[in-house]
Amino acid sequence: MEYLNTIISGTGSFIPEQRIENKDYFKSTFFEKDQTLIQGSGEEIVGKFKDITGISERRWVKENQTTSEIAALAAEQAITSANIDRETIDHIIIATNFGDVIKGTIQTDFLPSIAARVKSKLGIVNPSCVAYDLIFGCPGWVQGVIQADSFIKTGLAKRCLVIGAETLSRVVDIYDRDTMIFSDGAGAVIVEGVLGDKKSGILSSATVTHAKDEAYYLYLGQSNQPNSDPNVRYIKMHGRKIYEYSISKVPQAIKMAMDKSGLAIESVKKVLLHQANEKMDEAIVQRFFKLYGIRADLVEIMPMNIHELGNSSVATVPTLYDMILKGNLKNHVIKKGDIIIFASVGAGMSINAIVYKQ
Repeated sequence: MEYLNTIISGTGSFIPEQRIENKDYFKSTFFEKDQTLIQGSGEEIVGKFKDITGISERRWVKENQTTSEIAALAAEQAITSANIDRETIDHIIIATNFGDVIKGTIQTDFLPSIAARVKSKLGIVNPSCVAYDLIFGCPGWVQGVIQADSFIKTGLAKRCLVIGAETLSRVVDIYDRDTMIFSDGAGAVIVEGVLGDKKSGILSSATVTHAKDEAYYLYLGQSNQPNSDPNVRYIKMHGRKIYEYSISKVPQAIKMAMDKSGLAIESVKKVLLHQANEKMDEAIVQRFFKLYGIRADLVEIMPMNIHELGNSSVATVPTLYDMILKGNLKNHVIKKGDIIIFASVGAGMSINAIVYKQ
């Protein structure tokens, strides 16, 4: 029997050179959302932040770089890695949330779409290569891969380029301590259909959205600085609500994908979870395995790069995957035949997961 498998044939990423260390915030002044001053020294506030999130530093793009530019750089790596003719790409799907934001402004720019800009930067001429943006919060890249799989399995495409790219440094409020979470980056993959006598690649997936009470846990809002302009808005979040939502809902969503695969939980070698918050991610993965009555060895099964790279939203999962495959993440290896899970949670609120056989 022959199977049409959706596989990831090439990967790439762009990690900005500029390091913003925690000590760079020691002299910062932070306010709550009600614009009251947060008491304590900058060093104390940063120390508490590090204990919760695990983040020591984050990466920001250079002043002249934009989301579309770093997306194209990651895409070039993926195309080279897959060793394909770029003119054979049927879809370019770019997950982003703010598009291109020019340094010194706070205005998001999606005209033309980021995907169209990337297609232009890649020099792809083929008009049948359709380029579009996917606005889906932090789970955007995972959702883009799920969509690519659907296109391939239904015969609407043979090969897709899926990118997650964001420059969150351009939309943060420097008076909000949540600023310290966010970073910039881009990750890209080539997703294509191949025939095989055994199942491999994407085995199953699941996506859910909770928007009754949860829709605005992440939102755009006024600066925390007193007397700031209410018409100038920055990325904001209700951190406690997101944490409670995530540890409660994400394990169940991942289980949906796992159960669809028909595989035993013991077969899972790695869980590549959105790099949002170390403590939250640890709780999510441990609760997921607890649903099957077992305890996970998090050091072995949950690779992380948030400590040095921060939370780059849609870019975290593909960047993590690319780093492991290229031997750039210490103590973690993905081998042919390994079962891995991609999963993410974010604005909307939405969650998704993919069970993948390498």
